[in-house]
Amino acid sequence: MGSRKKQMADAIKEAKKQVAFAKLNNCPTSPRKMRLVADLVRGESVEKALNILKFSQKEASNRLEKLLLSAIANWQSKNEEADVESAELFVKEIRVDGGSMLKRLRPAPQGRAHRIRKRSNHVTLVVGANNNTQA
Repeated sequence: MGSRKKQMADAIKEAKKQVAFAKLNNCPTSPRKMRLVADLVRGESVEKALNILKFSQKEASNRLEKLLLSAIANWQSKNEEADVESAELFVKEIRVDGGSMLKRLRPAPQGRAHRIRKRSNHVTLVVGANNNTQA
């Protein structure tokens, strides 16, 4: 490997060290309900986001709180020498995509049937550190 290529690889590796993510697949909540909660914490600091999720009454907030704690733990395992409080972690990106659908039939009047779609979603949460304070 050439020296320039090695320097670029090291720079990319350092940049990836400041970011950690966690995924939640096939969560049995509709994406629309999950996005309501996800919009509350997008771009917030980790401490503030945890407080918002802890005191929110939506059912989806419990799942997102657990996912955020997992992302923080992933960041901590990447940066063992760094401190979480001094790194000023924030929710860099949170994406809610539709997952698989369970299709069920519900009886309707006059021998008909209505289709019920039980939706699920996939959530991807990315946590980043502020580089401004470390410099």
